[in-house]
Amino acid sequence: MKGWQELMQQAQAVQQKLKAVQEEVARLEVQGESGGGLVRVRMTGSHEVRGIHIERSLFTEDPAVIEDLVAAACNDAVRRLGELQRDRLADVAGGLGLPPGFPAGF
Repeated sequence: MKGWQELMQQAQAVQQKLKAVQEEVARLEVQGESGGGLVRVRMTGSHEVRGIHIERSLFTEDPAVIEDLVAAACNDAVRRLGELQRDRLADVAGGLGLPPGFPAGF
């Protein structure tokens, strides 16, 4: 019975750490880019877009080009957030002995 209590306490501690890391990531900001930095998007860890910068030289382009670059910059920011979250959660999940490739957000 003692082993079960220790396991439950450990699970609760890990759950609290996971929640703290998720809250920390939600407060962070990342920047996604496309077109070699011609379009930049600032996004929070909760996927809220805080700003978009489009180089003025792009305004002479076809609007479809700008739309594609904005979408690509948003996708880059989402990818960067995923990497950041995986890295932060890996430290917490590392002590659990999970198999490689197990999703960090379980």
